Amino acid sequence: MPAATQSHPPTVMERLHQAQNQHDLEAFLTCFDPDYQSEQPCHPDRAFGSRDQVRKNWSSIFTTVPDLRSDVLGSVTQGNRVWTEWHWYGTRVDGTRFAMRGVTIFGVQDDRIRSGRLYMEPIEEQGAGIDAAVEHLTHATPQE
Repeated sequence: MPAATQSHPPTVMERLHQAQNQHDLEAFLTCFDPDYQSEQPCHPDRAFGSRDQVRKNWSSIFTTVPDLRSDVLGSVTQGNRVWTEWHWYGTRVDGTRFAMRGVTIFGVQDDRIRSGRLYMEPIEEQGAGIDAAVEHLTHATPQE
């Protein structure tokens, strides 16, 4: 007789990931507390507080990136905090590539996401390289 396997109910992050890939907005929204608080520390003007704004944001993403896919590259849970590295990608309805990578840090309570700090950024495939990036950050004059 095969050994019994124990299955666990999916975590909120597993449900969120599945809803993203199924483009199931209602299932996606059930992962968030109604009073969800979001911040993007690198872009402080993007902070918001409500599940209604999550609906607005992701309704737009699911509509304009109809083949959106989400990969979880890694995840760590410590207490009520979940750090997850993501790769979101697809093609926008205008034919341009949609690609983002980064990390989210979610505060979870009662199996719902109550807060989030998002460090998600568009992937920059072409650029001037690391030297130009450091020069831009430091305002240094290029050295020969």
